[in-house]
Amino acid sequence: MKNEFSGPHDQLMPAFLTRRLAALLYDTLVSTALLMCVTGLYMIIHGFFIGAEQYQTMTDSGQTTHDPLLSSILFISLFSFFAYFWTKNGQTLGMQAWHLRIQNSNHTHISLSQALLRFLMAIVSIGSGGLGYFWMLVDKKNRTWQCILSESEIVRVPKK
Repeated sequence: MKNEFSGPHDQLMPAFLTRRLAALLYDTLVSTALLMCVTGLYMIIHGFFIGAEQYQTMTDSGQTTHDPLLSSILFISLFSFFAYFWTKNGQTLGMQAWHLRIQNSNHTHISLSQALLRFLMAIVSIGSGGLGYFWMLVDKKNRTWQCILSESEIVRVPKK
């Protein structure tokens, strides 16, 4: 199968909550940097088109606080970051550092639609105070809400 991950599948181990949360923290730092860069670029481009002084006036008056275009661009940027890594090699930067991988139960890469479901449910999981992540402590298969919805799993891969 061309989408199947290489390597011995019998060496995969369960991915426990502490390791997942550590990877999430790492990815949060990377995501924050990404969002800051995208916001900065947006501000530069916006200022270029309407003028730096006009943009500064808008910012000072609070008109740019709830910019729906910027919010949409940030959402798409963040999803694109996660979707790229999840569908390409099954690992974000944090997951690589903590030796975790997202995959289907048959050891194949997840699809873009699965990545979207995971991403949206991760927002709900975090928004509920982390309840979606802690759900794995009661689930017999150690699945979070996003694993259940996207029909995927997180596994611990052995160090190379």
